[in-house]
Amino acid sequence: MTFSRLRTFFLHCLPVMLGLFTLSPSGARATDQPGFMHDDTLTICVNPTLPPMIFVAGADASTTSGVDIDLAQALARYWHARLVVTPMDFVGLFPSLAAQRCGMVISGIIKLPEREKNFDAVSYFDTALAIVARAGTTAISSMADLSGKTVAIQTGTSYAVRIERENERLIAAGRPPIIIQQYPTEDQVVQQLLIGRVFAFASQDVELYYRQKQLHGKVNIILTPDYPEYRHFGIYIRQNAADREKLATAMAALQADGTITAIKKKWAISDNGKTAFAQNAQPPAFRWDTFFAALRSGTFIKGACITLSIAMLSHLVAILIAIPMAIALNGSNSITRQILRIYVSVFRGAPTLLQLLFIWNALPQFLPIFREEWFTPFLATWLALSINESAYQVEINRAALSAVDKGQEHAADALGMNRRQVYFHVIFPQALRIALPPTINEFINLIKTTSLASVISLQELLAVTQVQVARTFEFTEYYAVALVYYLAMVFFFLFIQKRVERRFSWADRQMASANDTAPRR
Repeated sequence: MTFSRLRTFFLHCLPVMLGLFTLSPSGARATDQPGFMHDDTLTICVNPTLPPMIFVAGADASTTSGVDIDLAQALARYWHARLVVTPMDFVGLFPSLAAQRCGMVISGIIKLPEREKNFDAVSYFDTALAIVARAGTTAISSMADLSGKTVAIQTGTSYAVRIERENERLIAAGRPPIIIQQYPTEDQVVQQLLIGRVFAFASQDVELYYRQKQLHGKVNIILTPDYPEYRHFGIYIRQNAADREKLATAMAALQADGTITAIKKKWAISDNGKTAFAQNAQPPAFRWDTFFAALRSGTFIKGACITLSIAMLSHLVAILIAIPMAIALNGSNSITRQILRIYVSVFRGAPTLLQLLFIWNALPQFLPIFREEWFTPFLATWLALSINESAYQVEINRAALSAVDKGQEHAADALGMNRRQVYFHVIFPQALRIALPPTINEFINLIKTTSLASVISLQELLAVTQVQVARTFEFTEYYAVALVYYLAMVFFFLFIQKRVERRFSWADRQMASANDTAPRR
């Protein structure tokens, strides 16, 4: 065979061989990608508070790690896709999946028949429900032994429904029900036990085995209920038979090539973790080194900057919206005035958190454009707080405009000023002096309101704090750091408010003094 023929052979056969290589069991063609992937991108929604399944690694709140991340990366490689991780509050996971904000939820969530009524799920790791109490608590034999006792659970999980079933049996037997307390995050659930507010909490065994060093031997598993439906973690997708089959095929391939076994070995997911609860090393009451390190950390500084930025931008937009609204509300009765009254009533009456969740989770259901990557938690928070705050700011502006003496407006009209000149040279300067102190006060309240944005994964100050607490269980130290930052911001603007009030008070005294000394005829 001549050299030219060899070259022709390789030129024709090389692409075929490369194609066969890419179709090996370790990967899949682009055409085999499930329908919930777009542009060769696999987007997953997670709540990074359940180690070793999913948690924040290190001080950077945007860096997640754990079993679920490793498995998602393996699936992305199998489908030749790029992985995008979207962290959020637990209660937002399934609404975000339904809104197509992500294609898959993999976040240490139990595979349950109730959830599979609305979503498809594929099992991936074994687990078991565990009831945990303080160290030294005697083990119990059944859930009925919790009758009359308080149990803490994370909001949005299925534990509440399962415990309610136990309560039905207890009530039928004439016994007191189990008292359920729900908290937004897993770390807050554990905290209630550590401070003695609840008798026990419900969680997953794998998390407790992993957290034993953080908990310093302060807790103990007192019961592992035999619930068949609590045996597996599940990957959830929107209901689609073809997509579910492709996901199941991918998981089978990863199991066959040893990927899943390697992930289990890496994170030591086994029953050997039970022996870890024998350790008992008491930590100091307050870790000053942790406190000062967090106080100087870039993570907390960035969180505080985001808090301040979102508050300032939202209030600025609210003021710009509220000024023309206040003028219209002080005008003659009209349809516009009635519509504005409804606007103010609705957004003042609805809880701010509900408005935030509606814009983030419900709005994409009606307008698909809000599912795109450009609609970030920052923009959603800015929009929600701007609209909400404008309903409060309009009342401040309306009251300030009404407080200006009507006689001055008539005098300006008599001097031949047009409406624009009347407002800019007569009414607005006087209304500003009246509105500025309550406006600064409202801004201070808005700084604290921004903490609600943590539920949609905006990494503001409170969200950063919760992530660090969930990672280390050093509650007091990180809460103290957040308190210092909030107080620093609030006290600064309180100082500004006092200076403004003093300046206007001084100006009023000067004017009054000038009027008293003016010559009288």
